[in-house]
Amino acid sequence: MASSPNSGLPNPETPDGRAAVAAGVASAGVWRLLAVVSPHVAALVVMLQTETDLTSRLGFLLAWGILNCGFVALLRRPALSGALAFTLVVVLILLSRLKHDVVQMTANFVDLMVIDRDTVAFLFTIFPNLRWSAIATALLVLPLMVALWRLDPFRLRRLPAVAAMLGCLAALVGLARTWPDEAWRGYYDDGYVSKFARSGVTAVSDFVTYGFMQSDAVADPLKLPLVDACNPVGRRPNIVMIHDESSFDIRAAGGVRVPPGYGGHFRSYDGRARKFLAESNGGPSWFTEYNVLAGLSARSFGPFAYFVTRIASGRVERGLPLALRRCGYSTISLYPAMGGFMSAKSFQLTTGMQAFHDARALGARGVEPDSFFYGKAMDLLAREKGPEPVFMFVYLAANHFPWEVKFKPELTPQWRAPGNAPSVDEYLRRQAMSARDYGDFVAGLKKRFPNEPFLIVRYGDHQPEFAPQLLDPGLSEADIGKKLLAHDPRYFATYYAIDAVNFQPVESPTAMDTIDGAYLPLVIQDAAGLPLDPTFAEQKKIMLRCNGLFYACRDGAEARRFNRQLIDAGYIKAL
Repeated sequence: MASSPNSGLPNPETPDGRAAVAAGVASAGVWRLLAVVSPHVAALVVMLQTETDLTSRLGFLLAWGILNCGFVALLRRPALSGALAFTLVVVLILLSRLKHDVVQMTANFVDLMVIDRDTVAFLFTIFPNLRWSAIATALLVLPLMVALWRLDPFRLRRLPAVAAMLGCLAALVGLARTWPDEAWRGYYDDGYVSKFARSGVTAVSDFVTYGFMQSDAVADPLKLPLVDACNPVGRRPNIVMIHDESSFDIRAAGGVRVPPGYGGHFRSYDGRARKFLAESNGGPSWFTEYNVLAGLSARSFGPFAYFVTRIASGRVERGLPLALRRCGYSTISLYPAMGGFMSAKSFQLTTGMQAFHDARALGARGVEPDSFFYGKAMDLLAREKGPEPVFMFVYLAANHFPWEVKFKPELTPQWRAPGNAPSVDEYLRRQAMSARDYGDFVAGLKKRFPNEPFLIVRYGDHQPEFAPQLLDPGLSEADIGKKLLAHDPRYFATYYAIDAVNFQPVESPTAMDTIDGAYLPLVIQDAAGLPLDPTFAEQKKIMLRCNGLFYACRDGAEARRFNRQLIDAGYIKAL
């Protein structure tokens, strides 16, 4: 039926009507073509904004090709495939920036490999609106995807799409192998897609080669007794291990002015200053958390080391708390963040912690001074201590970055800055606060527990992020990055100190002037006079023949051999 003159619709039986219909069809075709082209143009804009060099941009394009061709092979609709690929890119960038805001490192492919309930719960806890944002985004995006599915007139063949996807994947593998992304670039807030894609090649290759943890075949398995009894000689001391956030003796860098009396905090009861070699610099405290609780090396996890506590949770059933429980200790942890952060709670429970008190349980309001955690530690000791000795892990946070802002300046009214860069002077002020609070803690133990013996061991978990520039002011950022990747000991040396109240630490050859972080559980058990279980007895042999080095001894061979012994003995599972 022809359209009436007043219907408002073109009459296809007239020349003008046919022209109008043709124009409408052409217009619809333009809009449909725009639906196909727009995601690619938008992705190009995003690439130019977030990728900083030719190699990273090539990595972005190859990742984009893999996503698009993969969706085309699945759906055959180019407009919907492009929209889905662009949505994934945007989500990846947003999550990567969110991760950088929280832990100063962008998203890595391993995030996808080890994603767990703790991580998701942690994100929704610290970002309570994230759940609703995700729901709102889904409600907005899903109708658009349905519309594209129905309106897209194009249908592409699956076989060429699969071939193109495999070609892009092969090219990405070649790119990642020829120009591997340097690990230190993960701390840069850029290159989100290319770093994620290239890390996928490395992570999958390493996982296929040796799994999450490096280990070598051994001919000498651990000799495990049928009954492993702990019969210490003398009274067992309560043990307090203190995680001294970002602390090291800054005098290792020349030209830094320090306040009078600086340095005493780093000395032990015997007057000696000892070095602790951490496995991270400037950020990941959980590397050292793994060292001092499991007594093992995070470096054994290779490219997966950043996720060490998440991977080890439920798998590495060996550590200092378990060894002390064998000797009749109760074990307590005070943690300054949410327990879901890097799976801290589940990891610490795996290593033998019986009670885990995170920031919420302790009533912390943001970052708290050291005195807050020392006060909570003494309160817990008074309330929960029974006839058995206690092992308590006190994790401090006041000296955490940033140092560009003053942290509770009202707590140091008499402070006079020595005259360094503002961030360095702020760091020194916080160290002075830490030393004062620690002195008050020791005095409090003597007053509240006059008849109880205590062994106290402190350590710096890593150097502050600005330390490399102080140690080597003439080096470029790239040269410093190379030294960090080579694990230059100067960039990883902090301190450990042994103190005591109503107790004389037992002298032992393990209390060396310099130790790798993984040996601290040995030092503690020897200083307390406790018998070692078979795993720590074997590790002590490694420590003595390697002169305090663990992973660095024989290019990792000793650590890999020991890992295999623990795997064969059932202490490490599914790695």
